[in-house]
Amino acid sequence: MHFPAGTKLTLAVSTVLVIVLGLLSIAYGSTFIALGDVLNALAHFAGLSDLATTVPIERIIVDLRLPRAILGLCVGAGLGIIGAMLQTVTRNDLADPFLFGLSSGAAAGAVSVISLFGDRFGVWTLPIAAFSGGMLAAIIVLLLVRRVQGQGPERMILAGLAVSFIFTALANYMVFSGDQRAAHSVLFWTLGGLGIARWDNLPLALIGLASILVFALYNHRNLDAFLAGENTAESLGVRVNRTRNIVFIVCAFSTAIFVSVSGVIGFVGLMIPHIARRFSGQLHAGLIVTCALFGSILLLSSDLVARLLLAPQELPIGVVTSSIGAFFVVTLLLRKG
Repeated sequence: MHFPAGTKLTLAVSTVLVIVLGLLSIAYGSTFIALGDVLNALAHFAGLSDLATTVPIERIIVDLRLPRAILGLCVGAGLGIIGAMLQTVTRNDLADPFLFGLSSGAAAGAVSVISLFGDRFGVWTLPIAAFSGGMLAAIIVLLLVRRVQGQGPERMILAGLAVSFIFTALANYMVFSGDQRAAHSVLFWTLGGLGIARWDNLPLALIGLASILVFALYNHRNLDAFLAGENTAESLGVRVNRTRNIVFIVCAFSTAIFVSVSGVIGFVGLMIPHIARRFSGQLHAGLIVTCALFGSILLLSSDLVARLLLAPQELPIGVVTSSIGAFFVVTLLLRKG
């Protein structure tokens, strides 16, 4: 896949930033670990060195902080790609997974476990419930859209907003009608965080990222056709409505997976495509990869801020991304005005 020289430079710099932020994410936390110890522990874990750090420090790095950094990378990259695809197929600059009710549905599924039903299927109960809620929201949106087929992509946006409000109201009802002692857990879940990262749930995040990344790169030419308008895309052989629905389903699938392991993290899918387009241009081959790297950078840096701002207490990461996102939207509106 050929990229312009400017895009190649952006990708190279972004890759270095992701690595640096990943190492900082492992080093910083409730206890600071020197970068030398971090590198030694990672090299020993990978079998590249016989020089090991002390056992407690290596356990912190390998069992706690490394999975957290990988999860942040996967979720940030995936949400960035999802936002780019949704903005393209709906021709709406403010489209993201939350606008379509995907995150709200997944959050409602998670809240039902925390406040009402409990862990009936062990450690997989929460991911299964969140995934089911996200896919249910996607199915409802698509059913609504089918009733207004041919009336434009804005109908999908309105359907998504309606579903989002419904699932948000349902989640709030379950919070107040369920176990009040679970309210703090629900609050943290609905605002997102990487604290539940473990080696046994990382495969879920990797599946979510792989699904959306492979799909987006495989269909990048069809997505490019949307840039010229729906009529032009149809004349180029792209089945617009079918492609839009498939994109929505794949985005719903990955979003539900991400919410099931990290909670609801807002504004990443909205901001990242706008920023990435300034560096990679509009064409999706470069845009998708740039969104993946920029999304990882945003989430890893936001997680660092969330852990250090009120240390040793940890803020939900959604507080940080929503604060940045609110400022970004205001700036975007003023610039367009």
